[in-house]
Order: sequence, then C-alpha cells, then structure tokens
Amino acid sequence: MTTFDKTAAEALLTSAPALWVQDLDLSVESVSADGAVLRMRFSEKLCRDNGVVCGQALMSFADTAMVIAVASAAGGYFPMTTVDQTIHFMRPAMRADVLAEARVVRLGKTMAYGSVSIRTDNDARPVAMAQTAYALLREGK
Repeated sequence: MTTFDKTAAEALLTSAPALWVQDLDLSVESVSADGAVLRMRFSEKLCRDNGVVCGQALMSFADTAMVIAVASAAGGYFPMTTVDQTIHFMRPAMRADVLAEARVVRLGKTMAYGSVSIRTDNDARPVAMAQTAYALLREGK
C-alpha cells in the first residue's frame, strides 16, 4: 500500500478530474485514513439566482471529494467510476466557500461506498448530504 497524503491528493485534483471539474477551483483541506475534506471556493460562475451555489456544482464537488476519500482510504489512486450518487439539498449555500467532508463507509475489492456532508465555511449546518457508490477498476484485484 502506498502513502496517499495531502500533496498526493492535491496532485490528483489537477490530473484525474475532467477539465470542467478542475474549473470548480477545488482544494484539499485534509486527508485521513478514511476520508478527505475539500474546499470549493465561492465564485459567481457557480451560482444561479441571488448568489446561490447551484446543485450541479455541489453534486460534482461531492463526487470529486469522494474520489479523493477513496484514494486516501485505499492508500493511492486508481481508476474508479461513479455507480450511484444520491444527494439531498437541505438549504442554500450562499456567497461562501463550501466544504465537503467525504468519508468512506466501506472499501471492498470491487466497490466503495461513502458519505459526503457539505456545509458552508461559516456555518456547521449541512447544506447537502450525499451517499455514493463507486466501482473500483483496480487491475488484477
């Protein structure tokens, strides 16, 4: 097992996601043995009416945070694909950076399951919660 630290996570953000996901301007706050915390900086380009960060940006943010969390839990990145993501929006994220705390619930040989809690930087109350599932495309495993 390799070491997957904050530096590796930051490098992954510039290489694995699609270019339009890289335009979300994400950064890694921290990684742990079972997860990661990422930041999405506020930008008007991510908003719909009245400075509300759009759901599409939040869903992409949750998905990307979970990929980093799975890589951290596995000790390194390997290809994976989203099988399912269910998200519940609880309140608007308005004119603030957004944090995603992604935790791996189960890491198996062929599947990973996780949970992501999204909140604004200035408020501990959740903006959204996502449940995720990924097919792991590890060669030879």
